[in-house]
Amino acid sequence: MYFFLLNLSLLDLGCISTTLPKAMANALWDNRVISYQGCAAQVLFFVFFFGSEFSILTIMAYDRYVAICKPLHYGSLLGSRACAQMAAAAWGSGFLHAVLHTANTFSLPLCRGNAVEQFFCEIPHILKLSCSDAYLREAGALVFSVSLVFNCFVFIVVSYVQIFRAVLRMPSEQGRHKAFSTCLPHLAVVSLFISTAIFAYLKPPSISSPSVDLMVAVLYSVLPPAVNPLIYSMRNQELKHAVWKLFYNSFFSINNVHKILIGFLQTNTLSANS
Repeated sequence: MYFFLLNLSLLDLGCISTTLPKAMANALWDNRVISYQGCAAQVLFFVFFFGSEFSILTIMAYDRYVAICKPLHYGSLLGSRACAQMAAAAWGSGFLHAVLHTANTFSLPLCRGNAVEQFFCEIPHILKLSCSDAYLREAGALVFSVSLVFNCFVFIVVSYVQIFRAVLRMPSEQGRHKAFSTCLPHLAVVSLFISTAIFAYLKPPSISSPSVDLMVAVLYSVLPPAVNPLIYSMRNQELKHAVWKLFYNSFFSINNVHKILIGFLQTNTLSANS
């Protein structure tokens, strides 16, 4: 599990590094320009990291399934060599998908301007700039990728159905609690990853606008990689205590500031009346 968490952390770091630094630099220098090669590189790495991350999440569901449903076979099914091979397959498949989509997207002629209505280069917004019938080729590649993602999603759901059935049959309450505590962080990460992506790409056209598209893009491209480490770290009791202490101090700090402002306003009012 910790080996796959290491891979997930590296992929999260890559996802954040692909889009956020350029967006921050644009905001800081008030510059909205990106080179053609830079846009292609951004698409390549974005698809690569996100595709590999979903593959790693799928493998982690299998890891939890074997650990809970077939614990006696865990060493033979998920040894160090098997884990390394599965991680390599996840990274390799993500890279192949990224090369496929990048090559298909940037082989199209862009004849409807060069303004991408997004804070990073995203394939659907780039396809809107093309007026060539060849965009159907990239649309077919997207359909193929969606079908693979759907199969991975079905695999995760089936794995967790088997996991929950096995956990509920455990006679020990402590064993059930331990099993759930190892599965819930992964389930939360998968739910966040899938829900934000679904909302980004399957939202109704009636609520689509540049501002909404920008907010949704931030939601699915920045939020999951940023929150994933926090979700998994909440199993650490010291970190959990520190987070609660931070929220507690923040709440009372805001409350004290509110009281001081009220007192200041009341003092000013009284002075004005006198």
